[in-house]
Amino acid sequence: MSQVTVYQAEVGLLSGISPMEADECQVDPIAFAAFVDALLAWHSKTRHAVMATMSEGFVATVLALAEKANIEVNWQAAERAESRFRKTASDPLAKEWTVALQQKSRELIRHTAT
Repeated sequence: MSQVTVYQAEVGLLSGISPMEADECQVDPIAFAAFVDALLAWHSKTRHAVMATMSEGFVATVLALAEKANIEVNWQAAERAESRFRKTASDPLAKEWTVALQQKSRELIRHTAT
């Protein structure tokens, strides 16, 4: 939960995740959807190798939770942010980054309770 606080500060939005009680927490789906999109866009613009690596697991986990909650993720905004950094909209590495993150989040879904 302390990581949630860190990334809320990074993206400037509340996550919609309530404090943990009895190993569970409530999630406001509207606030969480906005947080997920902002976090994904933030992560796609992160150019510091250490920060990108450290945040990848958290981002993948948030994406997995969003998918389990049937929250539509704005992957296009992340791809645009990535391609702007690379100065070309057709850079195949932007798509590889997106596909790798999607795969990681789907792997996590298989390991979470329903």
